[in-house]
Amino acid sequence: MKRLFVLVFLMLLPVIGSAQSNILNAHTPQEIGRPTPQQIKEDHSRPLPYPFTDDKDVLWSIQVWEKIDLDERFNLRLYYPVDTALATPGQVSLFDALMSGINSGKITEVYADTYFTEKLTPDMLKERMTFTDTMDAGIEQYNYEGKVDEQYIRRMKITSAEIEEYHVRGVWYFDARYGELRYRLIGIAPVAYDLASVAAGMDAELVELFWVFFPDARETLHNYYAYNPRNAARPMNYDHLLNGRFFNTIIYKTSNEYGDRSIREYIHENALRQLLESNRIKEMIRDYEEDQWNY
Repeated sequence: MKRLFVLVFLMLLPVIGSAQSNILNAHTPQEIGRPTPQQIKEDHSRPLPYPFTDDKDVLWSIQVWEKIDLDERFNLRLYYPVDTALATPGQVSLFDALMSGINSGKITEVYADTYFTEKLTPDMLKERMTFTDTMDAGIEQYNYEGKVDEQYIRRMKITSAEIEEYHVRGVWYFDARYGELRYRLIGIAPVAYDLASVAAGMDAELVELFWVFFPDARETLHNYYAYNPRNAARPMNYDHLLNGRFFNTIIYKTSNEYGDRSIREYIHENALRQLLESNRIKEMIRDYEEDQWNY
């Protein structure tokens, strides 16, 4: 674990010039947040490639599914800013960064499930992100006149403000070649309340909007920055933030012989025991590396 943190720290040392807001060199307000020609010329930063890991070098591994609760203070940098018009130029929420990559076509590996079996088309994704409903007054108008005015049509759309949490899928594994425990992020999914239930005034449940295969999103996330509460002059890009696990999580599922069942499937309606089970799994993963050096 110590070696992992050292590696992450070294990854965060170089900061590309375009990350600077350029506020000290701007001659007009419009130049704030725009990199100078010199910064663009000197920008050679790219996502750090993952090292090749041979299957025979993986001594032990476990897949974990975790929940990143955006109500927790430590995770707020993933949620804000919800309004980019009022934010520092160059800093966006994680959801806006993902949607920017998807809408531009740079992120193409978007799926409906965590196992990446059903790929989503742009139309399918749009349907998941929006909800259109006709009000009672509009239904009455249609019955009498055969048409519905726009004012009686309610349209709802998921934005970064509606994101409640993120689900991430990753693999902890012990690399026998380097003799250390490592983590690899596989997928990430934004989670929000079901729009249909919200519109109906019912108790809405949280649903996963889509799953992104993380390696496909790294290039995009490398170019978007989150606020660094310790040093505003050194914002952290989302690729470094997520790979370095600068977030707090609760494990809700692991790979197991019961079809990867979740914790709440075998610990029912007891939030405290579910949290304790999550912490037990975390301790088991952390202890595995230490146990390798005990004889």
